[in-house]
Amino acid sequence: MSNTLLQFFSFLFWPNPGNATYQSPKAIALMAFCVLLIVLAVLISFWRRRLRNHITKKLSRSWASASFWFGLTGLIFVIARVEQIQFVSMRFLWVIWIAAAAFYLFLQIRLFRMRHYEVLPKEVSLDPREKYLPKRKR
Repeated sequence: MSNTLLQFFSFLFWPNPGNATYQSPKAIALMAFCVLLIVLAVLISFWRRRLRNHITKKLSRSWASASFWFGLTGLIFVIARVEQIQFVSMRFLWVIWIAAAAFYLFLQIRLFRMRHYEVLPKEVSLDPREKYLPKRKR
């Protein structure tokens, strides 16, 4: 194994990366993003209650809970990093978190594009000749 690859894995899997504070711009930005995800979960649940389109309501069923749990776990990761809690503050957990969020977004976008449709109202044409045309036999 080369030395740079070993350094990369050591960088990712180091149990306590350290040197982070609550005043750090990265920590503040990550905490703000995670709190925004939690607030977004509440807003999505209120939005879903007002929805009239049943298909959109069914497809957006997991959005609020996913947003809440991604926000909460991200907040736990940031706090663990600042408080120097070993193994919870590993950088690799952030890699897993980002990969899971990207996979979830990919699946939701794909499902939404495949299954979202709108039922168009059908126009009823009243043809006076209809009653004189032959009917299907039973």
